[in-house]
Formats: sequence, structure tokens, C-alpha cells
Amino acid sequence: MKIAILGGGHGCYAAAADLSEAGHEVRLWRRDAAALRPVIDSGSIVLKDSDGAREVRIARATSDMGEALRGAELIVLPSPATAQEDIARAMAPYLADGQVVFLAPGTFGSFVMSRIVRAAGNRADVAWAETGTLPYLARKHGDREVNVTIRAVRLPTGVYPARKSEQALAVIRRAYPSVHGCGDALSGALMNAGPIIHPPLIVMNAAPLQHFERWDIHNEGTQPAVRAVTDRLDQERVAVREALGYGAPHYPLADHYRNDQWMYGDAHRKLVKSGDWREHIDLHAHRYVTEDTELGLAFLASVARWAQADAPIAHGLLAVVGGYLGRDLRQGPRTLEALGLHRLDRKALQQLLHEGE
Repeated sequence: MKIAILGGGHGCYAAAADLSEAGHEVRLWRRDAAALRPVIDSGSIVLKDSDGAREVRIARATSDMGEALRGAELIVLPSPATAQEDIARAMAPYLADGQVVFLAPGTFGSFVMSRIVRAAGNRADVAWAETGTLPYLARKHGDREVNVTIRAVRLPTGVYPARKSEQALAVIRRAYPSVHGCGDALSGALMNAGPIIHPPLIVMNAAPLQHFERWDIHNEGTQPAVRAVTDRLDQERVAVREALGYGAPHYPLADHYRNDQWMYGDAHRKLVKSGDWREHIDLHAHRYVTEDTELGLAFLASVARWAQADAPIAHGLLAVVGGYLGRDLRQGPRTLEALGLHRLDRKALQQLLHEGE
């Protein structure tokens, strides 16, 4: 299958190498041509995992969006949600009927990106999908080298518009067999693990993160008090899902720590052992703040308000982060209020998510 991978981050390089090794024709797009030059010149990415290190040939690495998207059946965005709007504008001239865009994860980006593409004048019949986590726990170790600690074994995925779910999921499963449907795009967005696991870790490790040069929030930063807050926040997420009528499995984050039933299976121990997450985290600029808190957690809190579901932990964490950032995160760009969806009743929103705009 012809697949386009959009972005230059850890997950993008992991996806490009992994899917190429699986036999797909992969084109890796990155806006920064200079940063992509090592992959362009070598024609490959060094993939490291439990099987060792090896060179994996990439069909094409390019900074030309049209070249990347032309003829692609599946378009994969493992990029941060903060990049989705710019990428949507870059994609808009080139998307064609029948293509499937897979956001991993999405932060309700399936709806946001589709709206941007439509506003740009592209009326192509495209399916947008988003899942609950990145398919890989991965970190780049060089300009063209990526280490994959673990691959997801369960990827609950919602589709926008939901009427195209069967077609979209069939395409995505050819690349990621672990994908399974979980309903519409809102359901998919409410599977996103990042806004659950990262904001408590950021807030409750703020002092050591600013004091030490490097700190592993998943090792010494994950203590019983932190876990308790994370579990309560995740219970709020599940309560919102249930209030909206979405059924199990909800993939409670507690399973990430205690058994192999979560999206990555038995991942936490391997994540800590790798050492790749002992890092410097800027409390203003890191994606755990800009993506998972300012966008993702604010989105969850807004859905809770709309559904009239109690979410004190979500709103409390937003208040603390907003306190040191100096702004009210309840007004974020991914809230239902900012998207103009808070005015819809439940039936109208379900209709929109099923049929599309």
C-alpha cells in the first residue's frame, strides 16, 4: 500500500521505518528539508528495537507535500496536535477522493483538520480517523535513527465522518492490524491517553523538572500520590464517555501500570528500562504542556462541561498550569466553545459527527 507519513518527530520516523519494513511504499514528508537531508541522501532510516539495529529503505523522503500525498491510500500523522492546523493547510490543495487520514493520536484533530481543508475549498471525499495513542513508544537517537521501545497492540479508533468508518478502518488495518473501531471522532478523541497521563506528571513534578537537568517523570516522578490523581482524572474521562453513551472498552490508564490489557500491553516497565524518557522538559514549551494540557486536557474539560459531567481534577490541573502560564486554559482553541460546537444539543452533534459538515 502507498502510505504518506507527515512530520519529522519520533513517531513519524518510527512509522516510516516500521511500515517500510512491513513492505509498504512509504513517503516521508517533513517541512524542514535541511533536517530531512540525512534521510534523503541515504534513502533510509536506522530502526532499532528488540531485534537490534538495521537500515530500512524508505521509498521517498521529501519536503514536497504534493509529491508525498499523490496516490497515497493512507496518510499517517504521528505529529503533535499543535502542528495539525498548519499541516491541514499544507495538505488542502492535494487531498483526493478515497484517501484516509489517520491521526495517531488526534485530540479531535480529525474534525478540526477536516474543517480547515473544507474551508480552503477542497471538497474531496476523505475519511479522517484518530486513535488513543501513538502506535510506538519511540525516541530518535540521531538525524535518521529511531529507537522503538514498544509497539501498540490495541488502537481504539474513531472516524469522521462516522458513516465512512468501515472503509476507513479497513484501510488503516492494512498498516496497523491492532486498530479497532470505537465509534465516531469524539469517541476517538476521548480515548487519547496523553491528556490523562501527562498533565498530572507535569504539575506534580514541576519542582524537580525545573531543578534537575534531566528527570524521568515515568520512573521516580510516578509515585503513589501522582498515580492517585492520574487514576481520578481517568475516571473523569470514562465518566464523560459514559455520559455520552460510548461503551467499553474505555482502556483505563490504570491498566498501563498494572497489567497487559492497555493499548501498549505491558509497557510501563519497558518504558522506564529504556532510559529514553529521562529528559529535560520545559514546563512552558514541551508538548506535554502545549499539546496534552493546553489542547487535550482543555478539550476533555470542555466536553465534560457540555455533557454536565463533574470533572474537578481536569479543571483543577488546567487552573494550575494556567496559573504559571498566565492565561485561562478554559478558553483554549480545542474546546467545544472555541469550535462552536457547544451550542449543539446531543442529537445535533451526533448527526454532525456521523454525516460530516
